[in-house]
Formats: sequence, C-alpha cells, structure tokens
Amino acid sequence: MVLTIPEIAKCFGLSSNTVERWIRQGKIPIQRRNNSCIFNQSILEKWAENHHMPFEMTVENTGNELKYPVENLLAAMKRGRVFYNPDGTDVGTILQAAAFLIPDLKSNVKQKIYEKLVEREKLTSTGIGKGIAIPHPRICLSSIKESLITTCFLKKPIDFAAVDNEPVFVLFILLSPTVKTHLQLLSRLSFCLRDVSFVEFLKNCPSEDQLLTIIADFEKQFEKSNSF
Repeated sequence: MVLTIPEIAKCFGLSSNTVERWIRQGKIPIQRRNNSCIFNQSILEKWAENHHMPFEMTVENTGNELKYPVENLLAAMKRGRVFYNPDGTDVGTILQAAAFLIPDLKSNVKQKIYEKLVEREKLTSTGIGKGIAIPHPRICLSSIKESLITTCFLKKPIDFAAVDNEPVFVLFILLSPTVKTHLQLLSRLSFCLRDVSFVEFLKNCPSEDQLLTIIADFEKQFEKSNSF
C-alpha cells in the first residue's frame, strides 16, 4: 500500500518529522519512495501493537484525508474505577478477583472476561516490568460498549512471570470494543508508564483522586508531545 508521509503520520497520531526519522533509522517497517510510504498494512498494524502504539487507517470517500477518533485515557480509567487489595495469591485468583470488580457489567460478562484474561496470560505474560501488568483479552469484546481500564493495587506483589521477573503490584485491566481504541489507550498508558516518577508514584498506592489527577496531567503532556 502507498500513502504519503503526512497520511502515515496521521495514522499514528505523530508528526511527519518523527515518521521520517524512524524510516531513516530503520525503526519502522516502511519503505520511503520520494514523498510516499510503501508498506504492508497487516505488518504495520502488528508492529504498532507490539510497540504499544495507536494505528488507525480510514480513508474517507470524499478524498484521502485520514480520520481517527481519539480515545481518552482519563475517561477510560474513570469508567473502570480504582480498587485496592483484591483477594488473590496467584495470577489466576487475582485475575478472577479483579475481573469481578469491573463495574457496570453482568456477572456472566465478568466471568467471560476472566476466562479471556487467563487465556491471554497463557500466551505470554502481560507483566511489562517494574511491577506493572496490563492484562487484556486476546480479542476485543463485543459486550464492552465503551473502553475502560480497571486499576487494581494488590495487597501483596504476585509473580506474573514478567519480562524482568519483578513481581506485580498493580494491574491495569484494559478492555476495548475495537482494536483501534485498544491501541490508542495502550499508547497513552504506556506514555505514562515510561516515566520513572510515575512508576514511583504508583508504588505509594495513591488514592483514586490522586491517580486520576496525575493521569490528566500526563494526557496533556501526551497531547502536547504529539501535536507537532
């Protein structure tokens, strides 16, 4: 497929300069031909997922302008709520306890989410390191009408077989109705988690209000960093 660099940049919500730099550095599976980008869409979507980045490509019938609605991290975390000390001593029991804490869902839906979370964990750990895990189903769920992130601070850290072998003290359960919103939220959450001070803040088990306040600040930083 062929698109211009500005069009590709819109797919990622990045600046054209950033995309051009990544192409020069060989960081992204895109070939440049003059002002055009040549790529395989499925490969690029997989690359975006592996790098926790949003990628949405929708060409409107009126022209080549690309349009992508932005999912708000703060709103998703408010919908999912923040919980403390859920019962559980291992991955299975903590995922079950956390799944049944997710608000505004019927019990049978929560049970299905729990099963999908366990299924996903068997593929590879969602422990991303630094004591943090982002459990999410392998597929998006049609029963979820709006994206949400349920945050759970654990009573005791649990071994999730994370990439750095550090036990997990906080879960961010990410549920989305579409791949698009999943990637957008994952990108925004990852932006926060890359900040060392934010991880230290999480270790202090902040209140829900404190967490949402700092998330709002980080979202402003994210928007600013992607506005040029």
